[in-house]
Amino acid sequence: MTLPALFLGILLSTLYGCLFHLWRGGKAGRLILYLILGWLGFWSGHILGVRYGWEFGRIGPLYVGSATAFSIFFLFAGYWLSLVEVNRN
Repeated sequence: MTLPALFLGILLSTLYGCLFHLWRGGKAGRLILYLILGWLGFWSGHILGVRYGWEFGRIGPLYVGSATAFSIFFLFAGYWLSLVEVNRN
């Protein structure tokens, strides 16, 4: 992994988290949640892309296609799981 590819991955994953927060809204805690989910999903997708050879959307050493797909999945899954409300009686 080259340094420019690492910076591109950080930039894209942060952008995905910020755009999701812009779309769904919320306070600062939600922004932090979406950033972390975007990062985790992006790098998980990249690692799986490397492991299984999913080369769609590849930019140099960065597997952007699978990384983007996993980032979106993580963001939607995290959003859905964060909708759970706890009833305190």
